[in-house]
Amino acid sequence: MPDGEGGYERNMRVDVIATLEDAEAGRFAGRTAIVIDALRATSTIVTALANGADEVVPALTADEAAALRRPGDILGGERDGRAVPGFDCGNSPSDYAPEIVSGRRIVLTTTNGTRAIRLAANADGLLAGSFLNALACARSALAGGRDIVILCAGSRGQFALEDGLCAGAIADRMRQLTSGKLELDDFGSAMLALYRERSHTLTDALRRSPGGRKLARLGMEADVEACARVDICRTVPWRTENGALAGGRG
Repeated sequence: MPDGEGGYERNMRVDVIATLEDAEAGRFAGRTAIVIDALRATSTIVTALANGADEVVPALTADEAAALRRPGDILGGERDGRAVPGFDCGNSPSDYAPEIVSGRRIVLTTTNGTRAIRLAANADGLLAGSFLNALACARSALAGGRDIVILCAGSRGQFALEDGLCAGAIADRMRQLTSGKLELDDFGSAMLALYRERSHTLTDALRRSPGGRKLARLGMEADVEACARVDICRTVPWRTENGALAGGRG
């Protein structure tokens, strides 16, 4: 895997898509996709796989998740921020501790994040990114040697600040790894600048975001802090042949 010290032979193109509604299937073909739902789905997926889960299967709906469940699986997810009634876990990273998930398969459905993963299904490679694994995710995406598209899940069709900041964090790491040899689109450049401006007060920025305020109203402010930790994890969820996400190291 390239180490970022002159190991990348060409300038890679990186586009950042602000919301699911802005995404067209053709934008993913031939590229590596990085899907971001920083508060909380991709942070939860990273945490679960880092804590020893075998794989995470994304489902669009609660009914689909229940249908995909096998004996011994963990059924997890949320709708409108709240855990789905009858499911084993919600969408908080703390729900997926090692003693709960180690060696087990997780079927997960969320309002925005798992929809984003499914939307990018025709990408040549697909990774799940978060603040937790920003550097590792950047390194893994670049190592694929393809142009990259970063998809921000957003919230019910609207841009989510936390996802944009996370896209900026990953772009920042890519710039460092390639010694600046990176072609970043206008929106991505704006998110990179915004992340660099807010990086020293990131947790506060996430708390003040609409997504962070919503979690606080639901009594889940601790999730914001859990998702705001930067580069603490080398696990990079990647899509397997069966469409699940497994954990590699970047």
